[in-house]
Amino acid sequence: MQDIMTRELQESMDIDSAGRSIESPNGLKGNGFHLYPVSAGASGEGLPYAPEDWPNLGDKWGWKAGRRITNSGYYTDRYIYPPIRLCQDGKASSFKSRLSLEQYIRAKFPDADVYAFFASFCWKIPSESCEDNDKEKFKSLVGISEHSGSGNDLRCKAGNKVCSSLGAGEMSDSAVMFCDICCNEPGFCRDCCCILCCRTITEAFGGYDYITCEANIEGCVCGHNCHIDCALRAYMAGTVGGSIGLDAEYYCRRCDSRTDLVSHVEKLVKNCESIDSRDDIEKVLKVCIRVLRGSKKTNAYHLLHQIELAMEKLKDGAFVGDIWKKEDASPVTSDNEMVELSPIANGASKSTDVKESRDSETGSPPTSSSKFHHRVESLKLEDKIDQVLQALRKSQEIEYRLAEEKLSAQKSHIKNLYQQLDKEKSELSGHTSQKDQDELFDVILNCVDQIKQEVSKFKDMEEVANGFGRVPKHILQEQFGLDI
Repeated sequence: MQDIMTRELQESMDIDSAGRSIESPNGLKGNGFHLYPVSAGASGEGLPYAPEDWPNLGDKWGWKAGRRITNSGYYTDRYIYPPIRLCQDGKASSFKSRLSLEQYIRAKFPDADVYAFFASFCWKIPSESCEDNDKEKFKSLVGISEHSGSGNDLRCKAGNKVCSSLGAGEMSDSAVMFCDICCNEPGFCRDCCCILCCRTITEAFGGYDYITCEANIEGCVCGHNCHIDCALRAYMAGTVGGSIGLDAEYYCRRCDSRTDLVSHVEKLVKNCESIDSRDDIEKVLKVCIRVLRGSKKTNAYHLLHQIELAMEKLKDGAFVGDIWKKEDASPVTSDNEMVELSPIANGASKSTDVKESRDSETGSPPTSSSKFHHRVESLKLEDKIDQVLQALRKSQEIEYRLAEEKLSAQKSHIKNLYQQLDKEKSELSGHTSQKDQDELFDVILNCVDQIKQEVSKFKDMEEVANGFGRVPKHILQEQFGLDI
């Protein structure tokens, strides 16, 4: 892996075999093309930043530069557009990552040489702010890579002394996906840096503040990390609507894969049970709530409810060991006061009643159970409301499907009667015998009467538009088969 990175870095700096730098007019070169810096948002067609004459002669691909710039002076975001004739329905489509473009090429042109395709243009686009000293940064990185690959003295590119890569064996590099985009940047380490902010991650409390993409890409693991806070701020984690459509998921910027975050939160909650610090527990639970909030998944909803209950108990001053215990529901009096019941003697019960009556006479406030938490009870009520609404939605869906089925069947029946009527009319015109005409005429009249009856039934069934509760019982029974 390090040899491949070193070779690509040398090519990007135009270093020949003798180590002499071959300067281009702009001092930049890639894949054999002279590169020219562009401004943010600039776009164009063809070489050097997009393919040309591929797959057919005269085809030109479009390109566009983003706005974010790496430390080395290249744009972090770049887009590529296929020729118009390759776009479906004439709509322009774009590819935001090298992986998505590669998947498109392999699917659209299975016999094409993908490596030759990417070698036909330069993926990196330099910014106008790219200075000559950027090449020195590349040279220093090459020196580090060569030094690291030549011996056992491993170094983290981000300078992290506790990086997990320092203790990894040689097999770990072959198991991860090759990356020549972010992993080529000086100071970025795939094992300990966030792909969005490039800051190092922390392993505190089981790594609660970051997520690792473990998607399998052609037999290799993506392995890129991302702070959960960064992903939430960038709308790449949690529940996000629109075209991305996330539901308690994480969207990897590098490989475009999705990771379920419910199982990740479950691990965090399990690790949280062994934490003694109230502040640390609250910190982890807040992250979990942000990840699960708004999710439509059933398991995410129940897990969020459990976490919110624990958070409320924590804020109410409960002991750390008690916040994960499930409390039994206590009886509720008519005044919505929690009352503890215990098997006491009749005398004690009477004395308690006398005491309560005296308190009521003197205006003393009623006492409630020490285990009562108004926030917890409020969450329980919200849970009940959600259950009722879900049951209502389910019943309405059942009624809708029943109405759709019956109305469609009635429509088909009326349609068949009209077709039969047309058939009888055509037969009537073809018969010259008076007897046959009279018989067919009677059949036609009966068919017309039947159509009128079925149309009348259909009009009665239309009343279901106001809801099954407003439809007369005889219609529900006769037309929909419901006994109410």
